[in-house]
Amino acid sequence: MISIPIPKKNQTKKNKPYSGNAEATTQNALKHTKSERTLLCLLAVVTGVLSGVAAVILKQAILLLHRLVSGAFAGSPYQWLYLVTPGVGMLLSMLFVRYVIKDKIGHGVTRVLKAISRNEAHIAPHNTFSSVAASAVTIGLGGSVGAEAPIVYTGAAIGSNIARALKLPYGQITILLGCGAAGAIAGIFKAPIAGVLFTLEVLMFNISMTSILPLLFSSVSATMVTYLLLGDTVTFSSSIVPFALSNIPFYIVLGLVCGFISLYFLRTTLRVEDRLGKMRSPYLRWLLCAALLGMLIFIFPPLYGEGFDSLEAMLNGELPGSLSVLPASLVQGKWTILLFFAAVMFTKVFATALTNSGGGVGGTFGPTMFTGAVTGFVLARLAGNLGVASLPEANFTLVGMAGLMAGVMQAPLTAIFLIAEISGGYALMFPLMITSAISFATIRIFEQYSIYANRIALKGDLLTHDSDQAVLTLLRLSDLIETDFKPIGVEATLGDLVKIIATSNRNIIPVVDNRGLFQGVVMVDDVRQYMFNKELYDSMYIYNVMKEAPAILTEGDRMERVMRRFERTGAWNLPVTDSEGHYVGFVSKSKIFSSYRDQLHQVSHD
Repeated sequence: MISIPIPKKNQTKKNKPYSGNAEATTQNALKHTKSERTLLCLLAVVTGVLSGVAAVILKQAILLLHRLVSGAFAGSPYQWLYLVTPGVGMLLSMLFVRYVIKDKIGHGVTRVLKAISRNEAHIAPHNTFSSVAASAVTIGLGGSVGAEAPIVYTGAAIGSNIARALKLPYGQITILLGCGAAGAIAGIFKAPIAGVLFTLEVLMFNISMTSILPLLFSSVSATMVTYLLLGDTVTFSSSIVPFALSNIPFYIVLGLVCGFISLYFLRTTLRVEDRLGKMRSPYLRWLLCAALLGMLIFIFPPLYGEGFDSLEAMLNGELPGSLSVLPASLVQGKWTILLFFAAVMFTKVFATALTNSGGGVGGTFGPTMFTGAVTGFVLARLAGNLGVASLPEANFTLVGMAGLMAGVMQAPLTAIFLIAEISGGYALMFPLMITSAISFATIRIFEQYSIYANRIALKGDLLTHDSDQAVLTLLRLSDLIETDFKPIGVEATLGDLVKIIATSNRNIIPVVDNRGLFQGVVMVDDVRQYMFNKELYDSMYIYNVMKEAPAILTEGDRMERVMRRFERTGAWNLPVTDSEGHYVGFVSKSKIFSSYRDQLHQVSHD
């Protein structure tokens, strides 16, 4: 026991310097914390600027390629580029990824989530440019995907690599990764609020209020860069009309429709990609996807590229220019144009899945917006054709975009503010909230996870907003294994055991055979009664005193399974083997609890 002396009156002055040192230590700690936060905010600005520049480069590269292709086919009697160029773009992208990058870069948002969950927020340096290059070729030549997921991956890679270069801890690496993603969304859409909300809803978990400040700095910086380089116009100009209370029932219906279309979009995308992914030959898969995609775009021209030209037309009460190649009877027909866009609404998901599966690099963010816009347009046009109501098609087109984003991405706040920011349509905040909330609530009945999180959630790699689940996902069994337990052979004698016990500070001795395969354990307490009987040293063997372990863990086990094993057995230490049964070490409850506390501190970003 440590006794604490009580100071006498004449000792009071001597104790003052100690108090002063404590105050100085506290002040130094506060200064250090403030300096760290200041540095993080400065790095967030740098990350935001670079992410904004990357977003501008990607947008301009797509536009340039699209103009070059359109110019090359300008004199053609028919738009044969719909049949040819998407497949060419997919092939070039596939060759670039396969032989130059030699790494998977598709499904950018999903890969960012996985990096946070399983790779300590580390993203390869090549992702700072590879996703931009591959997606620019894919989309610029007509691939039916979006540029948003690749630019999110690019921004996240920028933030991650800046933090890693400065050797920042995991918590700060994750924040800067989020800053890059926020800056990417803010930059490509000129939507700073949506950039922050996207990061909070889709990527980050358990983030503290102090950590939101770097996200804001990054989003604002990226938006400023885009404004400076591309002008201050909104992403989508629209001819919206003031919100009418009488249309609320139709916005409710739109929310329900968007919820079910979101479910269709999510499940169809995953199923088509999974089935096509089973084809072993990448070239045969590309050929099949390119042919099918070309046919789809040939029949439904609005599926070409991102489809934002078609959105712009619909938001201004016009028909897309790509429909000029279709027969006049189809374009001018009251019901035929409605049925045409209804078909586009259901086929966009196939065009997107074919592009990604065939080697193209792009995301589902843009296609989700496109499909939602067409959904809103079709509903408004249907109500008008049936004589039920005369609904403002531009309004419903915008709100439909938000509704499908809220469902597919399961990010209602991002959907609401993104659509408001990119269109200047803050007058539609109320219907945006209604439709997005209902769509989100509808799909949550059937699907717990978003299109980005679905696959990795099934593998147990997803971080959630649940602190316990997030920490368990981050912990790795391989990092918790203790290897200072000295093993003994199964045919060794008691004398050999005594020698090991004399040099070991553990009360468990693992038993292995001559191939290193784990056989059991010897508890020191169980053999203590024999240790001082030297007559037994050569006649008693380990297999006489060893026992089975309560449970055996494997190196690849997830922490949820590990914790269940500890809970079921009540053990404080459990052995770990490799996949073939060779002894590796032990894991203790105390080590898990200690690592849990450390990881929880990092997850909370305090």
